[in-house]
Amino acid sequence: MPPVTHLELIQNLQDATHECLGSYVDRDMPVAVLDFPDIKNCGDSAIWLGEMAYLRDKFNKRPSYVSRMKDFSRRSLQKHAPEGPIFIHGGGNFGDIWPAHQDFRETILESFPSRQVIQFPQSIHFQSAERLEHAKRVIGKHGAFTLLVRDERSRALAQQHFECEVKLCPDMAFCIGHVPSEEPEFPVLAMLRQDKEKKGHPGEVVPADVPCEDWITENSLDVKRAKLHAALSSLRHGKTAELRLNVLDAAARNRFGRGIRQISRAQAIVTDRLHVHICSLLLGKPHAVLDNNYGKIRGFMEAFSGGTSLSYKASSLNDGVAWAKQQAAEQTDGRAS
Repeated sequence: MPPVTHLELIQNLQDATHECLGSYVDRDMPVAVLDFPDIKNCGDSAIWLGEMAYLRDKFNKRPSYVSRMKDFSRRSLQKHAPEGPIFIHGGGNFGDIWPAHQDFRETILESFPSRQVIQFPQSIHFQSAERLEHAKRVIGKHGAFTLLVRDERSRALAQQHFECEVKLCPDMAFCIGHVPSEEPEFPVLAMLRQDKEKKGHPGEVVPADVPCEDWITENSLDVKRAKLHAALSSLRHGKTAELRLNVLDAAARNRFGRGIRQISRAQAIVTDRLHVHICSLLLGKPHAVLDNNYGKIRGFMEAFSGGTSLSYKASSLNDGVAWAKQQAAEQTDGRAS
């Protein structure tokens, strides 16, 4: 079977997402979405914007209550969304690599027993048997938890250990849809992790002629200005009920835009970040893919996103750089001819 285009892939994954999620949202019921990612990682903002786009495009709906971990209020949730599903933001923090998010997730399940709680698509990874067992107990006691996962390994783990509904679902960032790319400035950019999911590439270094960056550095003033502008606009237009949501959306759009501008500068990308892979697909940009330290990216590609010629599963850093340079050269030759 020939590879699909990136536009076909995006549409296919949006359709698959709606097939997974469509039955959980009622146009007449409020929706809560928790654990907004007020962090520098552009990928988490892409997921959030995809979650909001899904609710808007399929149901003409905005959440009645949203929160970050640090400002969650049970009383406010019950006031603004006394019924209807509680969604928890998706990503790659289900497990014990990022324990604060898992702690928050389990607190929500313990605080709202028997109320429908839906985990937007996640990758799962536990290093501790004790943490896995604790999650198992919390989920088992809840009774109305739905866990969406982004790869087969996560699905197998969840089905083995958790007493809940488990579904395989694409990452929510695909619900953003196609993103226009700016004119590239140079051939190849290496976008490599600098956090605890970094795998490392022993004996290999990024060539001197290839810029090497990550997308977790931001100008905090830019984000603060975006939040302030959104807050003032909400107040000016009498939308105080949506003030918090508008402020958080503005922060996500600012961070997502920064990430898109960053990777748009190159003709081709080398990356070990899942959402650089996903955003490159949204842009229609060729990219070589390495993996993180527990196989999250390759697992997702095998389940959903590996069917396009834009993505290359590199066997090593050197292999990925060589492939990306070849893609950039072919683009340059194509423009010259």
